[in-house]
Formats: sequence, structure tokens, C-alpha cells
Amino acid sequence: MAVAKRKPSKPSTNPLLKLYSNPKAAFPFSLLLADALLVALIIIYVPYTKIDWDAYMSQASANFRLISMDLMVSGFLGGERDYTNLKGDTGPLVYPAGFLYIYSAIQYVTGGQVYPAQILFGVLYIVNLGIVLFVYVKTDVLPWWALFLLCLSKRVHSIFVLRLFNDCFAMTLLHASLISFLYHKWHLGLIIFSGAVSIKMNVLLYAPPLLLLMFKAMNIAGVISALAGAALVQILLGLPFIVADPISYVSGAFNLGRVFIHFWYFLIPDKSVNFKFVPEPVFVSKQFAVSLLTAHLILLTVFSHYRWCKHEGGIVSFLHSKFLQMKLKAAVSSSFSLGQFYNRDSSSKLLQKEHIVTTMFVGNFIGIICARSLHYQFYSWYFYSLPYLLWRTPFPTLLRLILFLGVEFCWNVYPSHTYSSFLLLCIHLLILWGLWIAPPEPPYVDDKSSTRKH
Repeated sequence: MAVAKRKPSKPSTNPLLKLYSNPKAAFPFSLLLADALLVALIIIYVPYTKIDWDAYMSQASANFRLISMDLMVSGFLGGERDYTNLKGDTGPLVYPAGFLYIYSAIQYVTGGQVYPAQILFGVLYIVNLGIVLFVYVKTDVLPWWALFLLCLSKRVHSIFVLRLFNDCFAMTLLHASLISFLYHKWHLGLIIFSGAVSIKMNVLLYAPPLLLLMFKAMNIAGVISALAGAALVQILLGLPFIVADPISYVSGAFNLGRVFIHFWYFLIPDKSVNFKFVPEPVFVSKQFAVSLLTAHLILLTVFSHYRWCKHEGGIVSFLHSKFLQMKLKAAVSSSFSLGQFYNRDSSSKLLQKEHIVTTMFVGNFIGIICARSLHYQFYSWYFYSLPYLLWRTPFPTLLRLILFLGVEFCWNVYPSHTYSSFLLLCIHLLILWGLWIAPPEPPYVDDKSSTRKH
């Protein structure tokens, strides 16, 4: 009697079973749950660190720990629109209008109390971590087990839930914009990116590599329209202040020349973590600032030419080809419809997700290395890119882990001193060298994979 052959079982379509059987998908969710529990325990048991919160919200009642709005926020809600008159305990307002809107909303939701604000920032921390994990899973650069590095930082947990810095909102929006770029939604991504800039201007460190990626992904008209959308966001957010006094708003909110202090004052924690080994007269000098800016521009140019545009023959060749295409299109513009004018070049290809993230993270990292002053909250500017950058280097895994722990150690030395500051610079330069010698990833999706749904 013949035995009927058993048909091969079809792979399960149950998403929960797929999640359970795939560690690359299940592990990030486990990390989110574990870190959410850790954040809750930190909020409950670790004393709140009073640093910049009182610069945002000033204490109104010593009996109830009730925090009323800082002079900046209360002045804004009271009808003040002249930026020069919006001041707090630590001086004049130096952030764009998005900062005011964010912290006005926080004051409304929390009533100015610290504990509910910590809960809000705890939720923000988990949202940001979820966004970052999504980016890592989509690029698939790290082995799945290495994702736990994103949850290890004592300093970053402190920045979010014990210090309540506005950097947290800016970086969450920045990471959200990165998802849009991964899906080639450049106009939407630029709007989110502009929203991040409106909270804190450190996000502009990502602007040079982002502009290069936009030129790769779109034609000139697309780049201009995307930048116009980003500019419109800034105009709309700052409109009440621009109407009142445009000069005071632009000079106050977008002051690129603000000099950071090299040492602690009694109430102003303006201490630099990097370049602590540099003598103070040199640190605060204009020559030192110009030297760092020059180094920043040189490194961006070198990486653009030899790394990010290597496939196109260098940055000069790439830009020349783009502007040549623009001239050719202008010569035959009568044969193009308006829709074609704003679409991607017919010769353009979709960018690889790894190329987008690598270019963005490395460009920001170069800015971090060349920054004259890095305060403790600035660690959030690049911590979430560190594992990615380390795994883009050709270093062995053990060295990657040592470098990661070395950076974390330097940022947890308080107060910073000559040795920790010098060690941090050495580790940064070693990581940058590793990124330089690593083989560049292919920038474009090949013809076959470009037809797949992204």
C-alpha cells in the first residue's frame, strides 16, 4: 500500500511567529520593552538633576515643586514677540521658534511640574529609540546582537529623563526625517528636518551631507523645491517674531557666532567635554575657531570627493554633470511638462539605504570632531550613530566594542579633565580613520532591485 507523501508545509504567514523566529525582528522589540522598564525605574528612583529645566521653567512654589513657565516661555505666551526681550535665568533666548512652541506645550501638559515632564521625556526616549532601531534594522549593517549597544548609555538616559534637554526633541525629529530619506521621500524628510532645526541648530551639522544626497537623488528643480519647503517651515514657525522684528529674531535664534564658555560659572554649566587639554586663551581665540572650521570644511570636501562621490568620479565631476543636465533641460524646456520638471532625473537611480545613512552619520560625526565645544547633552547628537559608524569600519569586533566603551567612558567622566578629553579626541580620530579606509558602499540600487517596492 502506497504511503501518501506529505506536502511540504508552507512558511507561516503569522506575523507573531515570524517575529519570534527572526531574531533581527524580535530583538529590537525586546530591547524597547527592557529599556522602557529601565526608564521607568530611573524616573522613580533616581533623583532629578536640575540643570536646564530651570532655564526653561522657573520655580514658582517651593512647597509643591511647582514649576511655572520660564521667563522665555511666559513672555511668549504673554504676547511678547520681540526676541531680544525673551530672556531666562541663563540669558537671552538663543533657540529658534520651534523651541518655544515645544516647551509651551510641555508646560501646558505638565503644569510645569518635573515628574510628569520626566514621564513625557521617558516616552520621547522610547519613541526615539524605536525610530533608531527601525533605521538600523532597515540598513542591516549591525549584527542583531549589537543593537543592545543603543541601550547601554548611562549619559543618554540621563540627558533624556533626568535633565530634560531640548536636544532630545531635535534629535528625535532628525532621526524621523532619516526614515523619510530611506524611503526616498525627500520633500517630507526636509520638512521634518527643518522642524528639528527649529528646535536646535546643531541639526545643521547634517545639512552638507544631506544636500549632497539630495543632488544625487533629485534633479536641480527637485532640490530647490525641497529646500523651499524647508525654508517655508522656518518662516511659518518664526512668522510672529519676523513680523514683530525680523532682525532680532534672525540674530537671536540663528546666532552662529555664539561663543561657548570654557569653564563653569555658578549657575551656567557651560563646560566643554572636548579640547579640555587646550589652554583656555587658545580655546576661546578666534584663530582656534577658524582652524576648526577650516578642518571641518576640508574633511567634508575630502570625504565628499573620495568617498561619497567616488562612484561618480569625484565631487567636481558629479556637480559638473548635474549642472550640465540642468543646462540641457533648460535648452529643451519647452518639451517638458511641469510634472516632469519636478520629477527625478531619468538618469538618476534610487540611493542605497546604507549609503544614505552612512553619508549622513559620517557628515555629522565630522562636525562633532571639529566642534570647539561639546557639552554633556551634546552626546545625544551622535551617540545613536556610534554603533553604525563602528560597524562601517574594517576593525575587528572586539576593537569596535572597546572604542564604543571608551567613548561612553569619556562622556561619563565628570567633570571632564585633560586626559579624558584627549582620549575622546583620539578615539574620534581613530573611528574617522577607520571610516576612511573602509571600502565604500555602492551608492545606487541596481536595476533589478530598483524595481522592488521600497
